[in-house]
Order: sequence, then C-alpha cells, then structure tokens
Amino acid sequence: MPYGCRCRSYSCLLPHQLSAPPSSPSFVALLPAAAAADDDDMARMASRTLPISVRSRLSLSPPISTAIWSGPTGEASSSRFLSSPLLLSGTPYVPYRTVFHLSSSYSRSMVASLGFSANLRGFRKVRRPQAAMRKQVPKDKQLQLDVNIILEKALPKDPEVLNIAEMLKLNVSMAMKIAFDGLKDSEYKTRDTSICDVGKFDKVELSVLLCNDEFIQNLNKEWRGKDQATDVLSMSQHIAELDLPVLILGDIIISVETATKQAEERGHTLLDEIRILMVHGLLHLLGFDHELSDDAEKEMENEERLVLKSLGWKGKGLIKSATDAAGDRTLPNDILEVNVVKDSKKAGSLRFYKPKFSYIFCDMDGTLLNSKSQITATTAEAIREAVSRGVKVVIATGKTRPAVISALKMVDLAGKNGVISEFSPGIFLQGLLVYGRQGREISRSNLDLDVCREALSYSLEHEVPVIAFCQDRCLTLFDHPLVDSLHTVYHEPKAEIMPSVKHLLAAAEIQKLLFFDTTEGISRTLRPYWADATKGRAKVVQAQPDMLEIVPAGTSKGDGVKILLNHLGVSEKEIMAIGDGENDIEMLQLASLGIALANGSEKAKAVANVIGASNDEDGVAKAIYEYAF
Repeated sequence: MPYGCRCRSYSCLLPHQLSAPPSSPSFVALLPAAAAADDDDMARMASRTLPISVRSRLSLSPPISTAIWSGPTGEASSSRFLSSPLLLSGTPYVPYRTVFHLSSSYSRSMVASLGFSANLRGFRKVRRPQAAMRKQVPKDKQLQLDVNIILEKALPKDPEVLNIAEMLKLNVSMAMKIAFDGLKDSEYKTRDTSICDVGKFDKVELSVLLCNDEFIQNLNKEWRGKDQATDVLSMSQHIAELDLPVLILGDIIISVETATKQAEERGHTLLDEIRILMVHGLLHLLGFDHELSDDAEKEMENEERLVLKSLGWKGKGLIKSATDAAGDRTLPNDILEVNVVKDSKKAGSLRFYKPKFSYIFCDMDGTLLNSKSQITATTAEAIREAVSRGVKVVIATGKTRPAVISALKMVDLAGKNGVISEFSPGIFLQGLLVYGRQGREISRSNLDLDVCREALSYSLEHEVPVIAFCQDRCLTLFDHPLVDSLHTVYHEPKAEIMPSVKHLLAAAEIQKLLFFDTTEGISRTLRPYWADATKGRAKVVQAQPDMLEIVPAGTSKGDGVKILLNHLGVSEKEIMAIGDGENDIEMLQLASLGIALANGSEKAKAVANVIGASNDEDGVAKAIYEYAF
C-alpha cells in the first residue's frame, strides 16, 4: 500500500510497496529550444558550489544529438536529447555526468510505473545473485544522473512554465548532488537509510513532472484517498532488496498552479517556489519523513534549509514556510494542511489548463446579466481570462446589438479587444439577426406583416404596451413606464413613439414583437391568446416571465447559432453554450455542452447537460472555470 503523509500545506506519497499501479495517465515531455548560453550560465552557477580544483573541468557547451524512435502511433518520430556533462570529483560516487533526456512525446517503450514514465529496462524482473555483486567502486568512477523534466499534456505552453522547465534541467541535478553529499556520513537518526552510498550505482534516474491542480488532485485521490489538490507528491520507485546497477529514485510531481498561489503568498517567484517543492520531494525520496515524529520533522526541515542555502536559492524550505503560515506547530496535521483546492478552478488559474472548446455561446438576460441587469466583475474577469486563452465568446441573445454593446461596455468587454463590437460575430433578436465575420449581416428573418398589424392593433385596444424590434431600433405606439424600463434597465435603444399602426409598419421591417405585462397577465392571458392567434404564422417564446415575444415561425436562437457556425466553419462539437430561458433550448441542445443556470426555466434545465449556479452567483464565471478548461 502507498504511504502518504499529511504535510502542512503539502503532501507527499512514498509507495515503497505497491500491490497494483494506477492506470497510466497520458503526458508529454517538454521539447526545449536549445539555448547554449543559458546552459553555460547555469553551469557556471553550479561551478561556484564546487571546489576550485574541479571548476576548470566543467564542460560548458552541451552537445545536441537527434534520435529516432517509434511514437505512440508506430510512426517514426524525432526527439532531441540535450546532454550537459558536469565532471566532478571528491567522493566515491563522483565525478558524475548529468544527462537530460527530453522528447516531444513518449514512446511505447515507456512503462507507466506508479503513473509516470519510467523505463525499467527489466531490472526489476530478476534479483541479481550475490555472486554478481559489484566490486568495490573505483574512486574515479562516474555516476550518471538521468533527470527527466516532463510537462503533463493538459498543461498549456505557458512561457514562464517553459522557462522554469528549462532551468530545472540543471537545477534538479544540482540539488541531487548537494543532497547526495550528505547521505553517506549523515548523522540524522530518523532518515530511512536504504539509500546511503549512491556511489555504488552506475546511474541515478529521477523524473520531475509539472502539472496543474486537476491532475495532481486525481493522483492525490487515487493514491492517498484525498480528493483535493496539493503542491507536491513524491512517488518512490526504489526497491532496496533488489541489487540493481541503476538507482531509480522515482517521481516528483509538482502542481505549478498551487505553486503559483504559494509563491504569491510567500513573496517570491514561481521558480523559487518550485525549487523549494522539488527539494522537499527529493528529500522524501531519499528517506526523510517529517511525519514520523517531531525529531524527524526537525531533521528534514534542517536538510531543506541546508540544500537551499548551499545552492544559493531563496526560501526557508517547505516545512518551515508551512509551519510559519499555520502559526501554531501544536495543531494536528490535518488542521495544518492548508492551501488545498477542493472546489473548481479560480480566477487566474486558466493559464494552467487547455481549453476544451473553441467557442462559448452565451445568453444575456438571466445568464450573463444578473437580476440587476449587470455583469459582475467576477464574470467579466472570467470572460477576459477565457478570451486570453484563445476561446472565442459569442453573444447569443434576444437583445439588439446596441443593447449588448452598451451592457458590456460597462465592464470593458465591448470594442476592438472585447467580445462584442460592430465588427464581431453575434446572434441577436432570438437568432433573427446574425452577424458574421467583420460584423457583417449574414441572416435576417422578419415577422409576418399581418401578425404585426394584429398585435399592434391589440396593443392599442387593450392598452398593453408592445415594442417592435427593427434591427437596431425599438418602435412603440405609446409611452409607458415598462417601455421606458426597456431602455433604462435592459440597455435597449430608447423606444421611438409612432403616431399610428400604419406609420409604425411603414417605418422599418420588424423582426419581433415584445409584449410587456405582469407575470400573471402573460401566463393567463397574453400567452394563450397569441399562441393560438399566430398558429402557423408565428410562434411565441419567453425569456423573462413578464415579457412575451412573437417571432417568425420556424426560427430559434439555435438556428441562428447553426447559421453562424456554418459561416465560420466551426463544428457543434467545438462549442459550449450557456443560457437560462426556453428561448435557449435549441442552442443548449445543439452545443457539445449545454449549461442551464439554476435560475433558468424548467424547460431549459430539462435539456441541459449541466445545471450551473444562478446568474446572481456568477453562474457564467463558474461554468467557464469548471467546464470550459
């Protein structure tokens, strides 16, 4: 069974004896750009920690070679191997050579051991006989350090993370050298000494995997039974009973997402925090375990500090940082375990996730807008973050385009760099007006003229206000407070009062009509009457309980989405849709993932794939963070 420890704001996993490995997660290794100057700088940094007598022996120009291997599909693929040798001396296991293997993918020969890449080369299959024990190690023997820096495949190519991965190619081996130096003559009383004289091995292998919270949370749940993200996990692959020429230390898994949060809290850079986490994970693989006792915690804390100080790296070690953050060493470990993530992704975290969809189609009233007809700062930030990650957000609404621009301008989402402008695609007036590339009209559906005449006459006769939507204009027959609210509350253009039905019909083509009344008046009177009166010529829909819309027969917002997708050459599988009303039903059904907000109609929720939070609980923001990436 795996051994797990509850560290203060961190967790480590040391499965010395495993009954069954987990299913193999997929990941890709980092393909670095060769930068000899950077490697030279790092080698010079390393040399300052070494005796003067060996500094001149450092090789500062790593050769690059290319190898061909069979990729996952069986096709020949090219991978680059960057070798950066450091020849050192002074202990039985040095001088040694560090070799960094980084490839653009993983080959079928990679065995998923403990969930990560490890080419076991059959060493674990047979216990070597005593007669084959290695002879005494010569003093000039070289020890090869094989360090693999891996980016989990769901982690986007974030520039800062890529730079850190490049730095780790040398940083990890430097930390290994310092940590190995203290093993053989160590005076620590609590450390597991199964790894002691590293010099007896021909090579030491270690993998460092960088991932996001979602990936490490799944591992944490599978191996430790903790359904939450953490900052670092250590997974040992060393079996002391086997006499192997290679020391397979195992894997260190670091969540750069959690590391970013902790770096901000602790006042240092992300690289500093990842170095601290890497050192902590490495010491666990070398037998340190702070969870055993107070003495064990103190010894590991001291070793963390010594390694970091020896390398000139910032930070006081993970144990000390977490203890200081907790403020009370006497609290139980499960209380001190902080900075875990149990809920969905948060603002600022999308940089660590790849988008699942190319497009998000989003309704306005009752969805993007809250009950006060406003877009909250949280929702606006989620949209901006999604757009910054390459996702295109398209508005699909019953509103006019000017109304949408007005509402989104208030949170700086309108204009050239926003999600709506006169030059962007969009779906308006329940899909009756569709704009494509460069904001050009690609589809328009007008309401039957006889239906318009009948509805306008009904409005005058029963004194029920009605608005005629004519592209970017709103026309009506008389003034009314509810008509004014369409402009003051719902951001629509101020309604123009026409002197008669005849004048209104002559003023412009009408795409839809909207009746205002009480919720009871709509449900008991207007909807039944007009559903029957327009049968075969038009249809009625509702986006709000106190509004009834009459639109052309055979049209829907979903049809408008289809028209735009065909225009853009985008598949339904590439889109996510968010809505709340019955006018969103066809759009939610069309999308690969349809999300109805909790405040939505029962009809909309019945067809949705997911029920999200309400529009007053930042439902759109939560949907983006939880489902779009």
